[in-house]
Amino acid sequence: MQLFSPITLGALALSNRVVMAPLTRMRAGDSGVPNDLIVEHYRQRASIGMIVTEGTYTSPVSQAFVGQPGIVTDEQVEGWRRVADAVHDESGVIVVQLMHGGRVTHPDTNDGTTPVAPSALAIEGSTHTRSGKQPYPVPHALTEDELTDVVAEFVRAARNAVNAGADGVEVHSANGYLLHEFLSPTSNVRTDGYGGTPANRARFGIEVITAVAREVGADRVGVRISPSHNIQDVLETDPDETRATYDALLDGIAPLGLAYLSVLHSDPAGEFVQHLRGRFGGPLMANSGFGLLTTRSEAIDFVQAGAAEVVAVGRPAIANPDLVRRWQNDLDLNEPDPTTFYGPGARGYTDYPALSH
Repeated sequence: MQLFSPITLGALALSNRVVMAPLTRMRAGDSGVPNDLIVEHYRQRASIGMIVTEGTYTSPVSQAFVGQPGIVTDEQVEGWRRVADAVHDESGVIVVQLMHGGRVTHPDTNDGTTPVAPSALAIEGSTHTRSGKQPYPVPHALTEDELTDVVAEFVRAARNAVNAGADGVEVHSANGYLLHEFLSPTSNVRTDGYGGTPANRARFGIEVITAVAREVGADRVGVRISPSHNIQDVLETDPDETRATYDALLDGIAPLGLAYLSVLHSDPAGEFVQHLRGRFGGPLMANSGFGLLTTRSEAIDFVQAGAAEVVAVGRPAIANPDLVRRWQNDLDLNEPDPTTFYGPGARGYTDYPALSH
């Protein structure tokens, strides 16, 4: 079956077409340094064709969650080096997802700094912080000069990841975080060159992705998007406007020759995602999305039908460190325990058993 055959995405040589989706797990403590537990977690899953790490913050202000790892300090870079070495020792491939949380954070989470966003619009609701649940604050609207600094921050983070031994990076432009916030007319109400039209809203993402690709090589860079995800008050409910915005984004990055485009969408084989795939012109990583469990048969069918080059899976990879072996041989699976997805400790993280033989 094609799902279990090798494939190359840019400079990334995968032994199979199953990808571990980026999964927030909050195990890095207050320091944001990948620790022994995180090293072991990723090492266990190295037989998956490629690992995309959990969203990793690119600066203190960009930290979205307590316990989230960063790729900023020397200690964090060294922690990721240990992770990359462990995965490579098991013949695996790993890319670091670069994530700026934007307005999805709080000063009690991100070292006391005011969250930033395209526009000074708060998310409705509350977030978990070091001092308990708190309402989301009104973010600072980034100035054009500050946007240049954010681009440089992504570039430094990408260089840090590759210097740490990662095989590449994935730029996170999905799930309601900063780059996604720029794409939506509900979270981006700017009146300058970065807002107001689909092309203007796509501009900042294009600048970030282009700069990262120039720094570490486009063939080591993937991009994740989640059009019409409608999460964290980043709403994309007008189909025509959404299509125009993502067409502009993909037209801006397609000439770069990136390693892959990862699309989180409920219908990866449908017309819209396949249209975006054609616009991008490179390999598609399909992910059927939040709350939906990608099954073995779905993954096989996606690839067999030519709907995607690779398939990203989340919860099955959490619960089955040897997922590819189990799927390839159609063996029983461990069931994931959602009560242990987030928070500290080995339980539900490194204690899912692999098959003994």
